[in-house]
Amino acid sequence: MTRPVTVVGIGEDGQTGLTEVARAAVARADVLFGSARQLEFFPNFAGEVRTLTSPLTGTLSDIEREAGERAVVVLASGDPLFHGIAKLIIRRLGAERVRVLPQLSSLQLAFARAGESWQDALFLSAHGHSFEGFAQRLHGAVKALVLTDDVHTPAELALYLLRFGMTEYEAFVGERLGGESERTAWYTLEQLAEAECHPLNVVILRRREGETSSPFTLGMPDEAFVQRKPDRGLITKREVRIQTLSDLELRKGEVLWDIGACTGSVSIEAIHLVPDLKVYAVEKNAEDLVNLRANQVKFRADFVAVEAKAPAGLDQFPDPDAVFVGGSGGELADLLETCMRRARPGARVVVNAATIENLATAHQVLTAAGWNVSVTLLQTARSKPILQLTRMEGMNPVYLVRAKMPARGEEESE
Repeated sequence: MTRPVTVVGIGEDGQTGLTEVARAAVARADVLFGSARQLEFFPNFAGEVRTLTSPLTGTLSDIEREAGERAVVVLASGDPLFHGIAKLIIRRLGAERVRVLPQLSSLQLAFARAGESWQDALFLSAHGHSFEGFAQRLHGAVKALVLTDDVHTPAELALYLLRFGMTEYEAFVGERLGGESERTAWYTLEQLAEAECHPLNVVILRRREGETSSPFTLGMPDEAFVQRKPDRGLITKREVRIQTLSDLELRKGEVLWDIGACTGSVSIEAIHLVPDLKVYAVEKNAEDLVNLRANQVKFRADFVAVEAKAPAGLDQFPDPDAVFVGGSGGELADLLETCMRRARPGARVVVNAATIENLATAHQVLTAAGWNVSVTLLQTARSKPILQLTRMEGMNPVYLVRAKMPARGEEESE
């Protein structure tokens, strides 16, 4: 019968920080897994030691195999269920076959050293991946904890935040927390950008007293966006933008293509509406792309934007769950064919057509492919003062062509 695997959380203070229960579990183990640094805390361990390897697939197989015959203990940093290996072991073996003995996590120690409560903190991790998307996720948060690594360092984090003008934050860095070489300090972002920190660190970002950040509201005014002047109607208007976002039905973790992004207003609103969205925009006009990048900084919206005339440029993007076509440069039919060929199951496409020719092309191409197509004619008017009175000024009508990929088997049943 398979024995339970015990996962023991351990800190920089090694054995001395463990409870009696945890120390006893290690002493009874036949096999002890851990990083090279963690295993050094147990020089007198009588059993077999195994170093955790990356990727963990092989190690997980070894743990499962050894647990069938012998008592296995796995060492993990801090709380093994906070960005730790315990989750992977439980997924592999099942919760009933794993016992977790947590230690104080790095986040608990960091907030304790900083004198800050953490129940209302945002948690972000750049451990093993980039800071991409941090800007929109952090925006508006009072405090956040960021896990870094030896590549994505506190200094790189500071440079990233400065790029988006997020100077309302100050940073606390805790290095080697719980050990004899522990070091902690508060920094401005400018100071942190020049700092060298030990790879074993965590960062707390705290909004300074009296500082505020403008809240995101759905349907931001057109004039809030940096755009070509005089206004030639190249921005997706507020009313159309709101309806477009509704029709796209965006969800967490999905990929959105914004084709003919211009000022980036749809991408920016989409990514603030769903901060974990992955947005990829393409714009053929270099002048508009400059404005788009200025809007990314202004609205703290971190997404990929390239200069190209679609469908060129789309091959470097991951397959989409949703596609917005705001401009096609006369290549609408070919563009839609590319989008449908690359689309993931359940994908949605929304085309903003200002002409009946583009309306006809979009409807014909999408319908011929068997997608479920509907059209909304959006015709609105805005108030405009005239002397001491107010009149309504009509806006250009826009056709919203919405198409959804049919579910598997739906075509055959029709």
